[in-house]
Amino acid sequence: MSPDPVAVEEVVAEQVADLCVAAPAEGEKPKKEKKPKPQKEKKEKPAQGGGKELKKETQLGLSTKKADDFSKWYSELVVASELISYYDVSGCYILRPWAFSMWEVVQRWFDDNIKKLGVQNAYFPMFITEDVLNTEKDHVEGFAPEVAWVTRAGNSEMDKPIAIRPTSETVMYPYYAQWIRSHRDLPLRLNQWTNVVRWEFKYPTPFIRSREFLWQEGHTAFATQAEADTEVRQILDFYAGVYQELLAVPVTQGQKSDKEKFAGALYTTTVEAFIPDNGRGVQGATSHCLGQNFSKMFGIEFETEDHGKSHAWQNSWGLTTRSLGVMIMTHGDDKGLVLPPRVAPKQVVIIPIPKSSSAPEQVAAMFEQVKAFKASLESSSVRVETDYRTNYTPGWKYNHWELRGVPIRMELGPKDMDNKTVVLARRDTGAKEFVPWDQVATRVPELLEQIQADMLAKAKARYDACVETVTTWEAFMAALNNKHMALAPWADEEEVEEDVKKRSATADAMGAKTLCIPFEQPPLPEGAVCFASGKPAKNWALWGRSY
Repeated sequence: MSPDPVAVEEVVAEQVADLCVAAPAEGEKPKKEKKPKPQKEKKEKPAQGGGKELKKETQLGLSTKKADDFSKWYSELVVASELISYYDVSGCYILRPWAFSMWEVVQRWFDDNIKKLGVQNAYFPMFITEDVLNTEKDHVEGFAPEVAWVTRAGNSEMDKPIAIRPTSETVMYPYYAQWIRSHRDLPLRLNQWTNVVRWEFKYPTPFIRSREFLWQEGHTAFATQAEADTEVRQILDFYAGVYQELLAVPVTQGQKSDKEKFAGALYTTTVEAFIPDNGRGVQGATSHCLGQNFSKMFGIEFETEDHGKSHAWQNSWGLTTRSLGVMIMTHGDDKGLVLPPRVAPKQVVIIPIPKSSSAPEQVAAMFEQVKAFKASLESSSVRVETDYRTNYTPGWKYNHWELRGVPIRMELGPKDMDNKTVVLARRDTGAKEFVPWDQVATRVPELLEQIQADMLAKAKARYDACVETVTTWEAFMAALNNKHMALAPWADEEEVEEDVKKRSATADAMGAKTLCIPFEQPPLPEGAVCFASGKPAKNWALWGRSY
């Protein structure tokens, strides 16, 4: 793709020859311009161990429809839209700039918000010694199957294997014990933006489930439980904001069951997303109150104001690049990505459409106007791309940017030049509107906000339609078979949850589990019983099959 030219004259000098046909001599019929064929891209071969075979990349568009084969559609989309490339280690992926720039938007928004709370960024090493990793028994047991170990250095076996962090509690907390000695050292609120490795072996899926992924992990320490509890919910609200305000993805906030909570935590809160197309829940992000469990294990003790001794109350919380996968699954369609404006790397693409018979000065004027629109919109903080390429037809370029999910396409052709209007086409709905030049600078930002709101509203309506309130096992299974979630009264016991998971598994689908116990609870009728066990119900839980 050609970059936006610094000077229109340079563009004209390089491209007008391709766009314009010399005027025919008197009495001579004008020659037809041969449209250049788009250059075929080389087929990208999947690297050994890189997962599923990739389709040929010789043409735009997707060969699989979302409704026909969701998994294949998704795998095809993330490659065709240039979000990822497969790597030669199975379960690992290369994040290309189009994907990474969206992660940067999420990073900036979340980072700005946590810093307002007094959180500071830091960085800790990725290696953990075996004895430190084993300090907290429940914690390490929860991660043991996923821990990757370094056992060799060069040609020599290492005396002691070193773990690659699956999470950083055991990396950080020995040093918290050194730094925290007095109540004056609290609160300690650190966050790090980093990668972690969890050697997943079941169904690796780009963004959703991979062996290495990017995330932020916050680790904080407080003098009191009340302070820790407050932060848990503040962070969870920020996570809900990432999904709903940035990614236009609805989520349910709630608390994890004891069976599903973070290993070693006092309790875990979560934001839960849902993909209607395949009926799968997705844990969007979690905020844990660790209580004093880790502080006792690692000796994080401080002198109180009354000169006593107390262990710190701790939290940990994390958000990963999984969030991008949830957004892609939620909004994508058969044409490609559909990106919410607030995270789209480019919010508007301007495509000039000169005719092959246009005079050089007409082409120059059109390009000059495109340049003016770009400058005007960028001064309003709109992220703009321009597509001056002449070796592709307008239709090909439309498809290219639709595949990449740019929210607005601005078209400028000869008639638009005459009428001093542009065409704005929405990626989410396909709707078009004509806008006078003098209104472009105000209309585009308004339309971007409207698209953002409409995408969330549409996704929320689908999400809500996928929640069925049930009170019996038969209704519960019917909801699962409809690819829905089930909101059901239950006894809040691990044994019941394990039984439900086993009983709800079928030949074609995995068993269901609790996604969360929603904070917003419907009234529980007097005498209500658990839908699965018949025992007295303690609350309503949101259940579903999940990634």
